[in-house]
Amino acid sequence: MAAVTLYAEFTAKPGQEGIVADLIAGLADDVHREPGNEVFTVYRERDNPAKFFVFERYADDDAFAAHIGAPYGAVFNGKLGDLIEEDGSQLTFLTESP
Repeated sequence: MAAVTLYAEFTAKPGQEGIVADLIAGLADDVHREPGNEVFTVYRERDNPAKFFVFERYADDDAFAAHIGAPYGAVFNGKLGDLIEEDGSQLTFLTESP
C-alpha cells in the first residue's frame, strides 16, 4: 500500500490567529502519537501569518483512515470551523513525482 500524502490549508479569521495556532499545536501532539503518522508539520505563510498549511503523510490508507476517525480530530474540526474563513480545512492530496 502506498503512503497517503496531503496538505491542508486554512486561514484564521482576523484576531483568531493565536487560538488557531494553539489548536493546531495540540492536534499535532496527538497526531504525532498515531502509529501510522509519518509527518505532520505545521507552517504559516511568511507574509500572511493567518494562513496555515499542514503537510501530512501517513503510512497507508488504513493509517489515514485511523487518523480521520480519531476523536480528537473531530473535536479540533468542531472548534476550528468558527475560527477560519473557509468552510473547513481545504485538502490537497499529493502523489510523488518521479
